Order: sequence, then structure tokens, then C-alpha cells
Amino acid sequence: MISEAERPETTGRGKYQTLLDPELWAYIDRVNEWHPPEIVYMPIERQRAVYDAMCRAFREPYPPGVKASDSAVPAIDHVVPVRRYQLAGTAPQAMVVYYHGGGFVLGGLDSHDDICAEICAGTGFAVLSAEYRLAPEHLHPAAFEDALAVFERATATTGLPIVLCGESAGGNLAAAVAQATRRHPHHAIGQVLIYPELGGDELDGPELDGKARAGSYVEHAEAPLLTLRDVEFYRHIRAGKGQSPDDPTFSPLSDTDFSGLPPTVIVTAECDPLSADGQAYRDRILAAGGKAWWREEPRLVHSFLRARKTVPRAGEAFDRIVAAIAALGGGDWPE
Repeated sequence: MISEAERPETTGRGKYQTLLDPELWAYIDRVNEWHPPEIVYMPIERQRAVYDAMCRAFREPYPPGVKASDSAVPAIDHVVPVRRYQLAGTAPQAMVVYYHGGGFVLGGLDSHDDICAEICAGTGFAVLSAEYRLAPEHLHPAAFEDALAVFERATATTGLPIVLCGESAGGNLAAAVAQATRRHPHHAIGQVLIYPELGGDELDGPELDGKARAGSYVEHAEAPLLTLRDVEFYRHIRAGKGQSPDDPTFSPLSDTDFSGLPPTVIVTAECDPLSADGQAYRDRILAAGGKAWWREEPRLVHSFLRARKTVPRAGEAFDRIVAAIAALGGGDWPE
């Protein structure tokens, strides 16, 4: 008699076989059909084509009343494409500046288009999504410079309070922008980071990039949809020669001063090597006298935003994220 755990369709799932809900496994399997784990070993252009096709396959229609328009923010020698979302017939009380995920290598305005539209509908705020330059063609600090340029343009031209938001690589950019602009007259009033990659580098454990690792970096090193090796690949590919890991615009957790940051909400997934970054960032902001809240969403994996329509846990987590953005944009603290 073959047990369920030994069936061919469930082998290789290890401890995650029973930890993750069947609906989440259906989502993981669908992602892997479009974007297989070995994709990181393929040429970059192939990776992007596959990723873009996957994003189109998961794309949801806009909520009623959401309109979007494209433009560009000028930079020194190029422009940064942006897309603005707004609810028709409303005057937004705040703006969300959103930075997409994709390991600093993949994605753009279309990859997270539906997520931005739903944040707009759920908060009533305008949303400005940034298509920052990607590695390896553009190494650090190119993505950070573009993210900063979009934020500064938004504060200079809209007159609206700004909430910074990003997921995965975009969470890194949001945190780096918040830290770089916290003393500016027009700083962000809040930030929401969704399973962010913040360059965690403390504690004991196996080494990554020469740094000791522990916690989720060890416990979930082989998690579905994002492994420790994936993290290493994406971290290395954006780094130029001689890149210092102590540069807070590269690794926000490497900063030595966490004071003056806006109220911060960090949401991570339990089964994600990056979850420890969220906890560490929360703790450092609190230690510096700031306001921060971290939630590790149980039994979810990296990239769960795309599962929000098919996996109840993911949908509930996304609702909490939208509520947190709405609260910070309204000058309140999430309950």
C-alpha cells in the first residue's frame, strides 16, 4: 500500500507536504509549471520571458472603477516608467509608491499590475508603480536610484502623503528609500514591506555570502518557490565589483541607525528563508524607539500575493496588508 506521502505527485515535498494546505500546493504546482525552479540557471532573457508569461497567466481583472495611466519620471540620463492607479470620481487622500518583486532581475509595470489595482481599490488611495532598472544590465545602485527618483517625484508633484510599499526585492527598495529620506521635509508617513529581502546577516548557522545565517535561512532553506540558493543568486547578480554588504541602500539591515523611520509594517511568510529579515528589521526599529509591527503569516510561502484569489490563507493575508496600507495612509496604526 503506497502512503499519500509516497505517491509520485507528492514526493520531494518533504516537511512541507502536510504543513501547507492543498490549495497552496495547487498554486505552487501551477507556478512551477510556468516558472520551474531551474529557471535561475537559464539565460536572463529566457528567465524574463518565462516570468512575464507566468504573470500574464495569473493576472486578475481590475476591480470596478480603477483606472490606470502610464507616464515616466525623468532621471539624470534616462526615464523611469511609472503607472498611476486611481479610483474614478474620487480624490485620493494618500498615495502608495509601489516597488515590484522579481529579484531585481525580473518584472515591471505589468508583472504586478493587478495587485496595484487591488491596493488602489481597497484603500481608495492613488498608487504609483515604478519600473526600476534591472540587473545584471544595471547593477546596484541603479534600482535604488530609480526607486528614490520616483519617490521624490511623487512627493514633489502630488502633495499627497506617501506610503512606501514593496514586496520581495521591492520591499528592499522601499526600506532603502525610507531610510535614505527619513530626515527629508517630505518623508514617507509609513511603509509596508511584504516578504522583503533586507540582507539579513546575523546569528549562527550555515554561511551565505560569507555571513552566518540562522532561523528561517536554515529552517526554510529549501522552501517551495524560494530557496536559499535563489536568494544567493539574486543577491549576487545585482552586486557590482567590490559591493559592500554594509551599504544600507543595498542591505537595509546593515544600517547602523534605525531611528526616525516611519511607522512600519512587515509581513512575511512562515515557509520562506527571508522571514527572519522581517523580524530583525522590526526589532531594530523598536530598539531605536520607532514604531514597527511584524507578522509572519503561518503556512504560507514566498510570493503568496499571487495566490490571494485561490488560497484562503493568502487572501486573508492580502486583506490584512491592504488594511495596513489604508491605516498608515490615514495616519493611523493598524489594529
